[in-house]
Amino acid sequence: MLVLWIRRNYAYWKKLGVPYEEPHFLYGNFKNVDRYQHDGQLIQEFYRKYKGKSPLVGIYTFFKPVAVPTDIGLVKNILIKDFNFFHDHGTFYNEKDDPLSANLFSETGLKWKQLRNKLSPTFTSGKMKMMFTTMWDVARKFESKIDEVCKSGDDLDIRKFMARFTMDVIGTCAFGLETNSLDSENNEFFQVGMSVFETPKHGTRFAFLLNVFRKYGRKLRFKLFRDEVIKFYTRIVRETVDYRLANHVERSDFLQLLIRLYTTNGEDKLSFNELLAQAFVFHIAGFETSSTTLQFCFYELACNPEIQDRVRNHINEVLEKHNGQLTYEAVMDMKYIDQVINETLRKYPPVGVLQREASQDYKIPNSDFVLEKGISVLIPSYAIHHDPEFYPNPSKFNPDNFSEEAVKNRPSVAFLPFGEGPRICIGARFGLLQTKMGVIAGLRKFRYSLSPRTKQPLKLISKFFILRPDDVIWLNIEPIS
Repeated sequence: MLVLWIRRNYAYWKKLGVPYEEPHFLYGNFKNVDRYQHDGQLIQEFYRKYKGKSPLVGIYTFFKPVAVPTDIGLVKNILIKDFNFFHDHGTFYNEKDDPLSANLFSETGLKWKQLRNKLSPTFTSGKMKMMFTTMWDVARKFESKIDEVCKSGDDLDIRKFMARFTMDVIGTCAFGLETNSLDSENNEFFQVGMSVFETPKHGTRFAFLLNVFRKYGRKLRFKLFRDEVIKFYTRIVRETVDYRLANHVERSDFLQLLIRLYTTNGEDKLSFNELLAQAFVFHIAGFETSSTTLQFCFYELACNPEIQDRVRNHINEVLEKHNGQLTYEAVMDMKYIDQVINETLRKYPPVGVLQREASQDYKIPNSDFVLEKGISVLIPSYAIHHDPEFYPNPSKFNPDNFSEEAVKNRPSVAFLPFGEGPRICIGARFGLLQTKMGVIAGLRKFRYSLSPRTKQPLKLISKFFILRPDDVIWLNIEPIS
């Protein structure tokens, strides 16, 4: 019976007449994920094979049919124009047993929409300006720590260094906590935060399996995060909230907005578990994605010294225009750094695929294909970012891909580091600002080159959802007189 059920499932795309990839009997088309390939690279193979032949290709995650759009117009429809058909991510969460998992990323339908509206005021440009001084204080400390490594003559482990920087920024700006990760990586806050990605509870394949069997996963009380992670964040957030309420402490940070929603008596009220989940996802997502972006950025700048020099000269030119003062306005004026960061996000998007789920039947425009309610869609962001139709010579690091003229001449959905449409990452503005601060602080006084200890070519780790380098990136540093 089981064999018949599996075979019937694997006939889904064939019956609909949709081009499809032959699945492995047990793993569907995800046999190599977790072992040899990142999911973004796997989906890229299907995208390249079927682009121009069909608006989508059918694949399977284990036994579940999944659609991969290969047409950029269809991608735009799913993410923006026809968002009402695809408003949910369709990912596993278990609010009862794992409160951290019921966050803005995972929530669905009306609850997601209400939560998004409540949290959006935290991420306006005005709020970013208020956080600037606090963020720059951490960046200056980051700069001094680089100086210490430079004077020691040691190579710089860019992975841990960037993680320590972004951990301190998030800790201070989001929670009002001095995590002191730049002083010592042995503190609990840093260690637990890193463990979410270094030693996840589940690998990518099992995470996809939970997405397929969400209902059964909840019945069996599966969790996304390890118990020690859940206990640590619950304790830290509880202690911080209780302290602020007892001592009437108010700060201009993300946690303060959550506390206001927690203490209100209106319809906007959050439960403690809802507060906890949002605090957790903001911390983890903001810390890891910005950290890996900075790693890849400094790697590319070390490989491309002429671009590195151009960034440094640009920083100095803008500072001169602003009387030598590094203000929020000066940072916003550093447009070439935006191009460099965007090109890093283009070549190394934090998430290689974006998941959506059809909430109702959806007829694909200009075709006879219908995506049935409940079908998952994997938007191939990594593949699109490496498509020569949109980015000539996509393997080359070229910040001019994000000149004003270049951006105008391609579809907006050809660049998807944070998603697009109503479910675009709510913290994108914050993440870009802290990344920009890291670039400025790191490049003003130092020049970087690749250490012989860095393995070439750079490989991506296959086991994690977030795109990360497989090996440590070691850089040589020298001071600029």
